[in-house]
Amino acid sequence: MLLKNIPGQESIKSILRRSVQNSHLAHAQLFDYPAGGGGLAMALAFATYINCENRNEDDSCGVCASCAKMSKLIHPDFHFIFPIATSKKVDGKTSEAFLPLWRSFLLENPYRILPDWLDHIGADNKQGNISVEEARGILKKLSVKAYEGEYKILLIWKPDIMNASSSNAILKILEEPPEKTLFLLVSDQSDKLLTTIISRTQRITIPAFTDKDVRTFLADHQISVGTANQITYLCDGNFSEALKLAKENEDDRSGWFAAWMRSCYKYDVSHLVKLADNYDVMNKERQKGLLEYALRLFRDMLVWTHGAGELLRVPDEELTFVQNFSKSVNFDSLEKMIDQVNTACYHIERNVRAKMVFLDLSLTLAQFFQRR
Repeated sequence: MLLKNIPGQESIKSILRRSVQNSHLAHAQLFDYPAGGGGLAMALAFATYINCENRNEDDSCGVCASCAKMSKLIHPDFHFIFPIATSKKVDGKTSEAFLPLWRSFLLENPYRILPDWLDHIGADNKQGNISVEEARGILKKLSVKAYEGEYKILLIWKPDIMNASSSNAILKILEEPPEKTLFLLVSDQSDKLLTTIISRTQRITIPAFTDKDVRTFLADHQISVGTANQITYLCDGNFSEALKLAKENEDDRSGWFAAWMRSCYKYDVSHLVKLADNYDVMNKERQKGLLEYALRLFRDMLVWTHGAGELLRVPDEELTFVQNFSKSVNFDSLEKMIDQVNTACYHIERNVRAKMVFLDLSLTLAQFFQRR
């Protein structure tokens, strides 16, 4: 991973480059980023830049021996710790046993979230964990001098899920790090870290990707402009979510939502029953995705009714619908509709029969139109 491979975020890249060029590298750095953002990719590119044999002002060379090994994540001076769980694919209790799967996971796409990783290793809904034994074993990984690079680098992904014992073990190492050793802590939930760990790191706050960054990313994955615009609206800068949406190959959500609302407006019970039947056979992620899309549009309608339309990020197709729909329902009803959709999401998450949830929601929303 090279810095140039990460869309946008030039200010963060500049800060990281200067720290290397000026030899002002903090021994422990916390890459704090939103879920599905650039934290993990940035840490990988930063580590590549640090040990590159022919780096320039802008980026790693990408061709030296160090860069070649980093591109495959097999550099002998670059180590990982990440959450693991009981898996069908691997029989092991440390990150070391999962390294082949971890490498394939990152090389496929570095913009990942924890559920992606647990699915990748076949964890069967188990929670990931970084054990205290693994935290204590860090010194063994870093006790010898660097083999090839100037620095030994340990990347800890998701340190925020460590329990108190693991966190305290990490804390001791951060207080007295081995010479020429760098710790890169990469977290999308830094609020869960011990304050004592945060205080011993240099915090690098990586912002969410902009809409322009998302469109560039999707264009690189050969996604059409129309689909990319809708995905950009839905994913909120989350590249992991953007790729999932791109792979769904589903019919247009905006068209589905418009048809649903028209049936609610007309109180067309027969069509609402058909929609409920179709909804029932969808997988849970699709069901949740449609309700989350409805929530987003309802909230945008609230913004529009308050006269703050300039704040909306809605694609042109959705914007027209938002403008017209907002005239059909008052502010109080919109708030209640949002509450109803939130309740439906709660029930779907807890495996209530989807057909019943959707039909009940549809009839309730239809009543709000009748009261306008």
